[in-house]
Amino acid sequence: MSRSTNYSFALTLAIASVLGTARAADAPPKVTDAGHLEDIVVTAQRREESAQSIGIALTVLTDAALKDAGVAKVNDLQNTVPSLEVEPAFGSGQAQFRLRGVGFIDYTANNSSPVAVNLDGVALPFPIQTQGQIYDVSRVEVLRGPQGTLYGRNTTGGAVNFITNRPTADEQAGFDVSYGTHNAFVGEGYVSGPISEGFRARLAVAIEDGGNWQRERVTNASLGDKNRVGGRLQLEWDSAPNVNLRLTLHASQDKSDGYGLQLLVPEAATFAAPAVPADTSVYATGWSLRPGFAAAVGISPTTKPGVDNSNLGANIDLNVDLGSVKFTSITAYNKLIRRELGDWDASDNVESDVFFHDHVKVFSEEAHLASTGSGPFGWVTGVYYSDEKLDESFYSDFAQRLGGAADTTYEQDGKTLGVFGQGTYQFTDALKGILGLRYEHETLDLKNLYTLFATGNPPIFDSDPGTFQLSGITPLNKSLTNSDPSGKIGLEYQIAPRELLYASVSRGVKSGGFTAHNTLNQAAVDPFLPERLTAYEIGLKSDFSSTLRLNAAVFHYKYKDEQILSKIFDSVSQSYIGRFVNADSKIDGVELELTWRPLDSLEITQYAGYKKGTYTSQLLNSNPVPTDFNGHDLDFPKTSYGGEFALTLPAGGYRVRSEINYSYHDKYDQVFLLENVQDVTGNLAGPPQYQIDAYWLANASVSLLPDSGDKWAVGLWVHNLTNQKYFLTKNFFLPGTNVAAAGEPTTIGIRLSGKF
Repeated sequence: MSRSTNYSFALTLAIASVLGTARAADAPPKVTDAGHLEDIVVTAQRREESAQSIGIALTVLTDAALKDAGVAKVNDLQNTVPSLEVEPAFGSGQAQFRLRGVGFIDYTANNSSPVAVNLDGVALPFPIQTQGQIYDVSRVEVLRGPQGTLYGRNTTGGAVNFITNRPTADEQAGFDVSYGTHNAFVGEGYVSGPISEGFRARLAVAIEDGGNWQRERVTNASLGDKNRVGGRLQLEWDSAPNVNLRLTLHASQDKSDGYGLQLLVPEAATFAAPAVPADTSVYATGWSLRPGFAAAVGISPTTKPGVDNSNLGANIDLNVDLGSVKFTSITAYNKLIRRELGDWDASDNVESDVFFHDHVKVFSEEAHLASTGSGPFGWVTGVYYSDEKLDESFYSDFAQRLGGAADTTYEQDGKTLGVFGQGTYQFTDALKGILGLRYEHETLDLKNLYTLFATGNPPIFDSDPGTFQLSGITPLNKSLTNSDPSGKIGLEYQIAPRELLYASVSRGVKSGGFTAHNTLNQAAVDPFLPERLTAYEIGLKSDFSSTLRLNAAVFHYKYKDEQILSKIFDSVSQSYIGRFVNADSKIDGVELELTWRPLDSLEITQYAGYKKGTYTSQLLNSNPVPTDFNGHDLDFPKTSYGGEFALTLPAGGYRVRSEINYSYHDKYDQVFLLENVQDVTGNLAGPPQYQIDAYWLANASVSLLPDSGDKWAVGLWVHNLTNQKYFLTKNFFLPGTNVAAAGEPTTIGIRLSGKF
């Protein structure tokens, strides 16, 4: 689906000319009085409420705010939300989430994240399912802290909820297109309206193309082009006065290039590969593909690092108003096929080339009842069931380092059954109590896990059982079962009509799992335990005036059996390998979010977060015995900061909106690489090449809009305004090859949006 520069530009103009006048998707919200702040309605507690009226630490981003900040996928949310980090494993499509320091680092697909990602109430349990395009979205709600008494999946870190726009009762259509540096084109559009009485539909599509900004250091070949297309059809039917049924069908295809990696230090020569110098430019990368390896895994020898993924699914939402009670059912099915090639040695040597071939199938059902009355007692209760199947094979070509290639293959089946509920009681006009409970039973079955090593060219990966017997390899089958309660107890006190003080104690649980990395050492894949987190939080939500809003939260987390990627020495391969282990720890932090509208034309938002974590137990690392890490720092950025200034002024019958947003990301080390080396503060410190340096990012835009209304807008934008050089990850796959995933340099472009 590759398109040329002329095609992308022509398509932009064609959409604009066909659809005619357009709307400003990033126009400022209407306010009834100059300088007043609007209430933001959310469904974080399974009912429509003002975000300021509920005792939960959450950040809400509208579609306009997402576009201002350049958020194209879930990873980009780390530039707009306090205490959130999203890292691409080795620059790949495997997202690694961390919220308030609660995270999970893994490059294989089989383990869930402690930060749940939900699309219209449907949980996406595997991180590789979260990498689709963000389009036709009404808002994103990011909830910090354990979730489970109101949601289908239990989490220790929090939840990211994407809520899409629903079919409308009147006819609507709109589009948003952008063209920028490196021939990058992004376009989305929608059509919505009634089909018949009580029957509505909405069709939304999105396309992304171009944007290559990296070059192969030897051949100067380009890398980084996007090639994505997605569509979503919603059919909504009011089958009776009290019954609403919505069917959503979605499909997408992604054939984008991946991100190339940079060499942090020179790559030493091996018996079959020459030395490669360290990179000095973020634009430089390197890759190659051995034809024999390509034939063995079923791809073209000219394939670049990147993906060839397809994703499709359907969900049915049923809502029945029973008077004082509302019944909701969400039935969903999702299928993902992932084919992804990464060159993790960042060179044209054949030392760490990795290809993933995954099949993911997830069926889930959530049904809950919620009270709708106006009495002092309110409640929600429900059940959740999911059936998850993953079939993954990943192939690693180590020909010029270890003399061959490895094939790691396994299946994993998971079943979850959860019962949850939460009740609130209004003791007085000012004081409300909250009690939530959850009980969950999970089973995980790891089937036929093995790693085969082949030295031929092409390598022959034979998975016939007879081959296993001859080679002495026994496929591994293991099971893990967990049944655990969790819950929440809290108080909310309305200090004033627009000031809420809240306190809560909550407990979340994340399921255990398996380390499915490529190794011939079966002991390396022993299950790791579920992690349990108890969170203590005090918060304030306040509208001090009609123009000034300040939210704050202080939290203390106690971690039991935190899941951490460490490393151990594998006696079979005679090298270090990653392995998940459990350890106890604690995290303390504070967050502030401010919105100020001193003038109707000026809006200022700011956020800041600080967190510090320390181990309170031993951690198994590369030494023969566990090392006592008690009192040493956890591995995450301590400080996050960001904000936005937006100014809208009249200009000769039009409006001009200028906006700048920025974010600060603190430095941190990679814990699982630590050795027993103390820095000047007494903390264990990793080698400097694995420390992520602090960096700032800034984006800006200026748009022309009509004097009134929101029919159209045209504007200019720039991302990474200061051309900041920064790294998203630093890592290694084989020891001695130290690599990093660089962030994108400055890009500029134009944007046209419209509505009619």
